[in-house]
Amino acid sequence: MRCGRPGCPGTIVDGWCDDCGLAPARDTPEAPLPPPVVGAVSTSQPVDRRPGTTRTAATRRGRFGGGLVKLPPVPVRDPSEAVLVDAFVPEHQRFCSSCGERVGRGRDGKPGRTEGFCRRCGAPFSFTPALAGGDLVAGQYEIVGCLAHGGLGWIYLARDRKVSDRWVVLKGLLDSHDEDAVAVAVAERGFLAQVEHPNIVQIHNFVEHDAAGYIVMEYVNGISLRQMLDKRRAADGGDADPMPVELAIAACLDVLPALGHLHELGLAYCDFKPDNVMLTPAATKLIDLGGVYRMGDRASPIYGTVGYQAPEVGETRPTVASDLYTVGRTLAVLCLDSAAVAHRHELPTPGESTVLARHGSLHAFLQRATAPHPPDRFQHADEMAGQLVGVLRQVVATTTGEPAAGVSAVFTGPRRGGLHAPDHHGLPSPLVDPDDPAASTILSLASAGPDEIARQRAIASAPSLELDLWWARALLDAGRRDEAAEALDDVAARVPRDWRVWWYRALLALDADASDEARRELELVARALPGELAPTLALGVAAERAGDAAVAAARYDVVSRTDPGLTAAAFGLARCRRALGDTAGAIAACRRVPDTSIAHTDSVVLQITLLLGDEDRTPQLADVVEAAALVERLELPPADRDRLAAAVLEAARRVARIAEPNVRILGRPVIDRDLRLGLETVYRSLARRAPTALERVALVDRANAVRPRSWW
Repeated sequence: MRCGRPGCPGTIVDGWCDDCGLAPARDTPEAPLPPPVVGAVSTSQPVDRRPGTTRTAATRRGRFGGGLVKLPPVPVRDPSEAVLVDAFVPEHQRFCSSCGERVGRGRDGKPGRTEGFCRRCGAPFSFTPALAGGDLVAGQYEIVGCLAHGGLGWIYLARDRKVSDRWVVLKGLLDSHDEDAVAVAVAERGFLAQVEHPNIVQIHNFVEHDAAGYIVMEYVNGISLRQMLDKRRAADGGDADPMPVELAIAACLDVLPALGHLHELGLAYCDFKPDNVMLTPAATKLIDLGGVYRMGDRASPIYGTVGYQAPEVGETRPTVASDLYTVGRTLAVLCLDSAAVAHRHELPTPGESTVLARHGSLHAFLQRATAPHPPDRFQHADEMAGQLVGVLRQVVATTTGEPAAGVSAVFTGPRRGGLHAPDHHGLPSPLVDPDDPAASTILSLASAGPDEIARQRAIASAPSLELDLWWARALLDAGRRDEAAEALDDVAARVPRDWRVWWYRALLALDADASDEARRELELVARALPGELAPTLALGVAAERAGDAAVAAARYDVVSRTDPGLTAAAFGLARCRRALGDTAGAIAACRRVPDTSIAHTDSVVLQITLLLGDEDRTPQLADVVEAAALVERLELPPADRDRLAAAVLEAARRVARIAEPNVRILGRPVIDRDLRLGLETVYRSLARRAPTALERVALVDRANAVRPRSWW
């Protein structure tokens, strides 16, 4: 079946044209399309009507960065305005596409050559455009001009004269004058036309022209991350002006599914960098597939950019780990605006970067993403995305002050605990892998002891890592620490890099009051899972147990600010702020506990206690009035409420220097006689509910002691 669209020679394959990529023309007129969103698509391009590919700008703005970040206005313009007036590559931007060596540089006052051979590897280079405006490539694509220069040469804007004059982009496939080599390269790159993803530029065609091969892609109207960085730098007088961290993360997060799609197809993108990520009003897209590489291929040339490419690529060839390395490098450049080439394979320290000092999770993420050894990096795009969205939540919470809670994919939900002291027993637990052969068995052993779990291990039909870890956990809960340590050593011998071994070893150390050892293990977990809050919470517990209140407070602050549902963090922060002499900060920490939380009443009671002071702090009358208002709003059992009321009235008697008849506390004016009468009533109420005769007598005595003197 022919396409049927005017000027298109394509054939319909699996419902879509193999030339223009659109659905076949219909015999009957289609219903009119709604008016386009202004600036969303170029009106000179045909609209792609395939299911799942059209999205409005409003929808796009709502899902950018998982809905956590507002997409900034994206400029669009007439494509012809993007053409360079002077297609010239400055000498400082000239590098060999093969080895990264500086080429084309001037000497002794003479300008550098725009064409020649690399002195290190001998590869040819050319910075002179091979095509000019008006050239017709493959009898179909009329060149308008140069858009930019990339690692494989110039990128050209053209019109497709056979398909409605749509805008397209041509990019060179290789630099060769061997026609046979060009034909082979074009044939080998044909698989890219089968790559379809909403975040990947669409490939229209592969063509030959004057012994050179070109990939023909859709024109994406928007702004690249590189252009955004350059504009920010220019607006700041040439000084570095990094992107807002949340915007940089959201942009990388949006295209990680596209990389994951390529990896599932056995392909490595190879050249992920700010230049190749485009923001549009409708999508975030990878705009250049010229360097895509079949993983496992040992012969094809490898393309990449110095400062972004992983150090081992020359030996191992591209892998998933090396591809994800480029994402880490790109994110570092966006957030820090560092020169990728000048800081090749390096990251600044938090002492050198205020961004990394403020966002510890971002630093941990970048450390893992760009680790020198591939096994230390993320191994899957979805794994990287899962941790990156967690990092984004922490960044948004820190930047805006608004919570950004999310559901963890590797830890259980919040557990109650840690009100009065750091309690490692209340920490979240690692989730059981549902794909483990013993997953269903573990569910039936939720409350079983270590001996029953050991029996199940003995009769299991297949080895189970989860069952072994569950057994170690049960031994730990039963206080059999030596056996738990041996069980974890056995697991570590089989899977030495499993973060759950480090987690349970940390719990073992906390159980033995070895806080420093626990912190070392938890730092490994936090590095492996930079987007998770549970390791940060555990580090807060370990630091508080070690007496390091300032460090613990910083850990607790990140957790409770991001997810107030993890109430142990708010209580930990309150304890640490109180220990540091910051009562106001402790009260503010209590207020982070949500009204809907089961721990909300505990948080209000703690606020009342803090407001009333202690031997180290005398409250003000305003503090007592605020505490009384909290007591009045609380729904508590009568005995609990009376105890709080007694504490409030006692504090009022201590701080009221003079009578304040216009100020009322628990319904009584701040006059000594009225406060005494209130206290007498409360103590007698408590005495009636006292569980023992001894307590009853003591409370009656207190009531008699506080009762105002009378003449009758």
